[in-house]
Amino acid sequence: MNTILRRSVLGIAGLALSTGVVAGPLATLTDTTPAAAAGVVRADKPDMDTLIPHGTQGEQSRIDLGDEQTGNVKAIIEATKKAGMDERAAVVAIGTSLQESKLENLGHLGERNDHDSQGLFQQRPSSGWGSVEQITDPEYSTTAFLKGLKQVEGWQELPLTEAAQKVQVSAYPFHYAQWETQAADLVAEHWTS
Repeated sequence: MNTILRRSVLGIAGLALSTGVVAGPLATLTDTTPAAAAGVVRADKPDMDTLIPHGTQGEQSRIDLGDEQTGNVKAIIEATKKAGMDERAAVVAIGTSLQESKLENLGHLGERNDHDSQGLFQQRPSSGWGSVEQITDPEYSTTAFLKGLKQVEGWQELPLTEAAQKVQVSAYPFHYAQWETQAADLVAEHWTS
């Protein structure tokens, strides 16, 4: 065998060996979690392009959530599913609640109260949202919000802050935008749990 051919063969063999050593173990990694070992199929989490189809507007805010707030996130997601609406609707609802109440089911706040607004979405009995008992029930208040959202033509095509404003009619319409990333993160985390 001539020298050039032999060097080429040895060079290719060496390249294959070194690539196999570097890439081989990575290429053969398998999921060994208990769920994978048991053959359990996991539902995929929603992707961010679905949750935030228009990108975010402005600076984003974030708060740490306690157990009550996390429970309210789960209640909003369940009510959204029950209403037959998708993950994007849950993002709009959670973003709205983050702005209105920081996901706390607020009762009457006395002097600090905005008119008669209460609950996760700061809905007002005097504006026809329901009784105090209803609007402080997370499932009811979410369903009422989503009913309003469904009436907004093309809400799926609107940025969160515009969709929320059309339902809530807030004095501060652009404040909803700051919660879109955290709302999407919460939906991604809890939609399939």
